[in-house]
Amino acid sequence: MDDMTRTELEAAAFRALLEHLNRRTDVQNIDMMNLAGFCRNCLSRWYQEAANERGVEMDKDAAREIIYGMPYAEWRDKFQTEAGADKQAAFEKSFQENVGPRE
Repeated sequence: MDDMTRTELEAAAFRALLEHLNRRTDVQNIDMMNLAGFCRNCLSRWYQEAANERGVEMDKDAAREIIYGMPYAEWRDKFQTEAGADKQAAFEKSFQENVGPRE
């Protein structure tokens, strides 16, 4: 497989992932982080970092809007639910293991 085809397939898979996440607004970021070690915010950070590495200026809000399909504050107000103490504790453990210490 040539590089361009591979890149096109990866892009298609990424778009499908975003479409899936946009349909599954019931899936909370904390659940994704606890189970998979990443969430929508991680995806937006990776997207922003990739853009910046290629000389495309992008801030956190712009990257999050791409991943969430709407401004983050709007998504949070519409879909985010309160996480219980058990989920928050599991998140802190997962965050430390996957992202590192909080500053």
